[in-house]
Amino acid sequence: MKKGQIFEGVVERYTFPNKGYVIIEDREICIKGALPGQKVRFSVKKLRKGSGEGRLLEVLERGAIEDKEPDCPHFGVCGGCAYQTISYEKQLALKEGQVKKLLDSVLDSTSYTWDGIKGSPVLAGYRTKMDVSGGDESKDGPLALGMHKKGSFHDIVTVDSCRITSGDYNRILGAVLDFYTEKQVPFYKKMQHIGILRHLVIRQTACSKDILVNLVTTTQGELYLDELQEKLLALPLEGKIVGILHTSNDSLSDAVIPEKVLVLYGQDYIYEEILGLKFKISPFSFFQTNSKGAEVLYETARSYVGETKDKVIFDLYSGTGTIAQMLAPVAKKVIGVEIIEEAVEAAKENAAMNGLSNCEFIAGDVLKVLDEIEEKPDIIVLDPPRDGCNPKALDKIIAYGVEEMVYISCKPTSLVRDLEVLKHRGYEVKRACAVDQFVGTLHIECVTLLQRKNT
Repeated sequence: MKKGQIFEGVVERYTFPNKGYVIIEDREICIKGALPGQKVRFSVKKLRKGSGEGRLLEVLERGAIEDKEPDCPHFGVCGGCAYQTISYEKQLALKEGQVKKLLDSVLDSTSYTWDGIKGSPVLAGYRTKMDVSGGDESKDGPLALGMHKKGSFHDIVTVDSCRITSGDYNRILGAVLDFYTEKQVPFYKKMQHIGILRHLVIRQTACSKDILVNLVTTTQGELYLDELQEKLLALPLEGKIVGILHTSNDSLSDAVIPEKVLVLYGQDYIYEEILGLKFKISPFSFFQTNSKGAEVLYETARSYVGETKDKVIFDLYSGTGTIAQMLAPVAKKVIGVEIIEEAVEAAKENAAMNGLSNCEFIAGDVLKVLDEIEEKPDIIVLDPPRDGCNPKALDKIIAYGVEEMVYISCKPTSLVRDLEVLKHRGYEVKRACAVDQFVGTLHIECVTLLQRKNT
C-alpha cells in the first residue's frame, strides 16, 4: 500500500467525531466523514504500522443506518451537516453510543448512572447564530458566501437554503451576496491577505425573532454600506432587523476579531429568553446557538446540581451568565468567571435585569482569577471551551476539594481527558447524559455530575 493509491471498502467501525474505519490489507484506515456501514472509495493520505488515514472520494453504497433523503440542497457539498441521511431517532442513538463508549473508556460503566440522551425540541431552523465566510467555490470562481466546502480549507459553498437556520437567515445571506456580487466587491483571500469581504454573522432570537446583522470586512475598499442597509431593511422577513453592524478586521487571523465596530442601524444587542429569564446578547458574546435545546441542557445541569440552599457556587467559563442566573434564585451566592469582558458586562446587565442580587461576575482567565477570589465554593459548575479546562486551572479547581462538580462539555473527547484527571485526583462520576442541540450534525453536549470520594 502506498500514499495516493485508491481503494474501496466498507466502514466497519465508527468513532467520534465522524471517523469511519475500513480494513484494507490488514491495515485499519481512518476516513473522516465516512458513516457506519457505507461502502466508500478513498485515497490513502498517511500510512503507519497497521493503520493509516484516507481521504473520502465517493460514497458507493449507503450504510444501513441511512434511512432518509437529505433535507438540504447543500448536503454533500457543504461541510456543515453530516447526518442528514439519518433519521433523528437514529442520530440520537448513534450519538448516545459514541458518548457512552468514550465515557466507559475511562470510567467503570457500573460505577455511574447513565441518563441516556435528550433530543432537541426543534429539529429544523433551530440555529440562532450563523457565521458564514466570503470566498469562492473554486479558484477564481464567482463570489460565494457560506460554509467551507466539505473537505476543503479554501473553497466556500453558498448556503442560502440552509435547513438548520431560519428563512430570515437565508434571505439576508442571499441579499448580501447579490448586493456585493453586483458591486463586484472581492472577498478576502486568507493566504494573500488581500480583498474585502470576510464574514457575515447573523443572530436571531427564538423568542421574538429579532435579528442582529454584522458584516465583517477589511478596510481595503468601498463597501456601499448605506445602500446595503437600505436593501436589508426592505427585505420581507418573518422577524425584524433591530441592528446592523459593520466590523472592521485587518488581522491575519481568520477569526472574527472586533478591531472596530460601527453601529450602522438600530442597536448592537438582542434579547433572548431562557427558562423564564431574559438575556442581553451582544455581537461577540457566547450564547448557546439552539435556544430551545439550551433550555433542556440547563434544566439538566440544574437538576444535577441539586440542593443549593446556603451554598456558594462557582460558575467557571460562565459566558453571559446563563447557568449562574439559573442557579442564583436557590443559592446563597453565585460567582461567574469569564475571559471575554464583553460577555461579563452583559452578564452583569442580565443579572440586574432579572432582579438577581446574589450574582457576581469577574472578567479574566479562570487560571488567574481563582487566585484572587476570597470566597470558597461549595459547588463548582464547569462549562469550558471545546478544548476543555487548562490543566493548571483544573489543578486549582480540584484543590478546592468541593463535594460536587457539574461538568458541561461540547466536546466529549476533551471531557473524558479531564475526567481521567479528576478520577485520579479523588472524584468519581455519579451521573452522566448527552444533550443534543445540533440536529443533523456530529456535535453533542454532555453533562456529568462528579462527587468527591470519601477518604
